Amino acid sequence: MKDFSVRPEIRDFEPYTPGLTIERIKELYGLDTVIKLASNENPLGASPVVQKVIARHAARTFRYPENHSPRLVAEIARSVGVPAECVVVGNGSDEIIDMLFRIRAVPGKSNVVCYEHCFSMYRMCAQLTGVEYREVQRGADFELPLDKMAEAADENTIMVFVTSPDNPTGQAAGVEDLSVLAGVLPPDCLLVVDEAYIDFVWPPESYTPVQAFDRFENLVALRTFSKAYGLAGLRVGFGIMPPSVAAHMKNSRIPFTVNLLAEEAAIAALDDDTFYNETLAVVMHGREYFLNELPRLGCRVWPSQANFVMFEPPMPARQVFESLLKRGIIVRPLASFGLGAMIRVNVGTDGENRAFLAALAEILGA
Repeated sequence: MKDFSVRPEIRDFEPYTPGLTIERIKELYGLDTVIKLASNENPLGASPVVQKVIARHAARTFRYPENHSPRLVAEIARSVGVPAECVVVGNGSDEIIDMLFRIRAVPGKSNVVCYEHCFSMYRMCAQLTGVEYREVQRGADFELPLDKMAEAADENTIMVFVTSPDNPTGQAAGVEDLSVLAGVLPPDCLLVVDEAYIDFVWPPESYTPVQAFDRFENLVALRTFSKAYGLAGLRVGFGIMPPSVAAHMKNSRIPFTVNLLAEEAAIAALDDDTFYNETLAVVMHGREYFLNELPRLGCRVWPSQANFVMFEPPMPARQVFESLLKRGIIVRPLASFGLGAMIRVNVGTDGENRAFLAALAEILGA
């Protein structure tokens, strides 16, 4: 069969490796019950209010949604406290990342700056758009190397990406540090702060630059409804950015990328404070539980401001991962992040958290 030609860099493209599904693990190991703590999903599932809204609008799915989701944009702008012309919604925040590369990249000339062990989407988009990908090394404790990122940027740098809180380490950058970084970047460079896990930081005013959005001329903040709002399966996220960037993005994107049910669900989720606050309480309690209990099993643990914890077990991570799978518990080994000795586990319900730690203790003989 003919192999149609593509750009050389695409032939060697490394695709994103998602976590394993519950259904696949049940099939592989003949299990009836599986606990998934691998994909940083909401431990409480989807809000009952949102589920009712989806059911109520299901009969409308033969209709196209309104392009650019103006109702959702207005609700996000009101909720976050920024002008509506600065908000762009997308099919997950991944679409916003992809569009940023598409509207800003000059193939063979532009570059972007990231740090090692971060979200693979940035590298993927750089490859797809012919942009140089500059990766800054982190220190021994995986701190966010903001100073080094500033040094790596030059007049051809179109974007600098900081994931805060970071996946997979859980570390977060402070508002003042981000403000300093934004101020020293080249004039045409955007600081893109990926805030997929920002809902779980404490205290929130210390970490998100969006609260002082009017102080920044070059800030793009990315957020998602997949985590705290429990809408990962509907794929809806948004970006907060300078109005000129938002306008270019809207003018150049394909139509109808956020589906009708996703828009209705996201609007309902923004108004459901009860579910949101309960999610935060469960996550923060479970996070502290992991941070206290994992060291007692001989694991090295890193502080986290996200809904997950990264740890290094006292035996090979791959062995621990596979042993947990056989017991019906899915966690995320971090070899794909370049951290082969580490595992990431997201917070589940109290029962799921206890089951994970009991299984881990058995495996480690602790």
